[in-house]
Order: sequence, then structure tokens, then C-alpha cells
Amino acid sequence: MNLKQDLTRLVSRVAAPALVLATAGQAMAQETPFRGEPRPGGISLQDAATSVMSETVWLDNMLLWIITPITIFVVVLLIWVILRHNRRVNPVPSRFTHNSPLEVAWTVVPILILVFIGSFSVPSLFRQQTMPEADVTIKATGYQWYWGYEYVDHELGFNSFMLQRDELEEFGYEPRHYLLATDTAMVVPVGQDILVQVTAADVIHSWAVPAFGVKQDGVPGRLAELWFNVDEPGVYFGQCSELCGQAHAYMPITVRAVPEEDYIAWLEDEGAENVAMAPEYDQYRGPVELAAARD
Repeated sequence: MNLKQDLTRLVSRVAAPALVLATAGQAMAQETPFRGEPRPGGISLQDAATSVMSETVWLDNMLLWIITPITIFVVVLLIWVILRHNRRVNPVPSRFTHNSPLEVAWTVVPILILVFIGSFSVPSLFRQQTMPEADVTIKATGYQWYWGYEYVDHELGFNSFMLQRDELEEFGYEPRHYLLATDTAMVVPVGQDILVQVTAADVIHSWAVPAFGVKQDGVPGRLAELWFNVDEPGVYFGQCSELCGQAHAYMPITVRAVPEEDYIAWLEDEGAENVAMAPEYDQYRGPVELAAARD
């Protein structure tokens, strides 16, 4: 299969709507700071952009404080056993087979540690997997090898393709964003609960944005859900995180979080339906415009 021909065919299928969305996306990319992106040489988690990710980072740091002394203790114990209980130093080994206090200790202590960890991790997992009432609902569909987005409340949909190196500057991105930036982006308002319904049209894909702390497999014929609430405006990047074929590495995710007023303006520019259903519409458009929009 010729990948270039396949992508060209897919792009031509959605060329008209994508051109309009790309023009708007170019302007917004130039105005919105880049926040959720990998750092060269980085070994830590990305800066948290949502409450879900903030909690995940806290748990990760807490576990580091637990696992570090455990690791040091085990290494010291191994060194002690090697030095004190070898054939040269201890030619006549002890022949006892049980030590009840020690056996109780190495059973009870790990249980207590796991209970302590679970008292934080289990509630966090439930908070992540309990979907709030959505302010914005978006359906993300994985294809080989691009993402399609549908704003289900506004009858607005588009596909999102990876930008080539020579296209980055045209769309407002920098050279480091190759393999991360797309021609169109999922646009969401900050400070609002975003519900993403994830599925796939062909094989299993996975929608993941590290700065949001979310990752959800998209399985053909099934509809899974994730949620997030972005703290600050910015451009955030992710990638398909489930091996899905020869171009798996070339289906990135771009999310642009903007203030509510800019989100409403973006919906209007894209010709979305039911714009009055957007969060905070009455605050930014006023009661007169709200009544007219609902009529």
C-alpha cells in the first residue's frame, strides 16, 4: 500500500470543509500559547493542564516517596546477604526453615502499604471514570490514520490530518511540532467539562493527551467515554497510543483550549447549529441574541 496515495485520497475526500477549518485554526494557533507538548530530553510527566492530571501527578510523586525507600532497603538487604552469607565468610550455614515474626512482618507490612496506596488511588480512579454532566460533548473517531471529530450538539464535524514539515509554518506551528500538529484541531472552552466519546471505524485506536491525563481506547462498534476540564488556554498535543498499522506514528491529536467567548465565536465562524447551547452563551451574547438564537 502506498501511504502517500492513501493520505492524498483521504485529504481530497474532506478538502472543502477542512480548508475552512484550517484557515480558522491557523489564526488561532498563532494567538494561543503552546503548553501541552513534550520537551527534548524530558523524563518527567508533562505539566498538568486538568484536575485529572494534577491528581495523577500527585499520586506519581507520592508513590515515588514510597518505592524509593523500599528499593534502597531491598538493595541493602541483597548486598548484606551477598557479603555475610557466602561460602567463604559463612562456610556452615544455618539450617532453620521458619521465622514466624519475620514472615508475619513481610506479609502485614506490604498489605498496609497497598491499603495506604489504594486509599488514594481508588478514589482517584473513580473520579476519573465517573462522567460529569457535559458542558461540551465531542465524538472522536479513529481511522487509519487520522481522527474525525463531531460536535454532537452543534452538528459540526471535521477530520484532522497530520501536517507535513513544510506545512507547519503556514498553520502557525514551529518545526518542533512535526508529528504533533494537525491541519485542524479539536477546539474546547477552558473551565468547562468536556466529554469525549471515543470509538473507531476500522481497527483499535487510542485517544490520548498526556497533559490532560486521559487515554481511552477506541474500539470499532463500541463507544467509550473520557472527560477533562482544561485550566488554561493553550495548544495541547497527543497521539494515537494503540498500535494500529503502518502509519500509527502519524496520527497525532491537537486540542486547542480557548476562552468561552472565543469558543462561541469559533462555533459561529464554522456555521455550527444550536450555538445557543454552548456554555456561557447567554453571558457573552446577551439575552436578546440568546432569544433570537433559540427561536
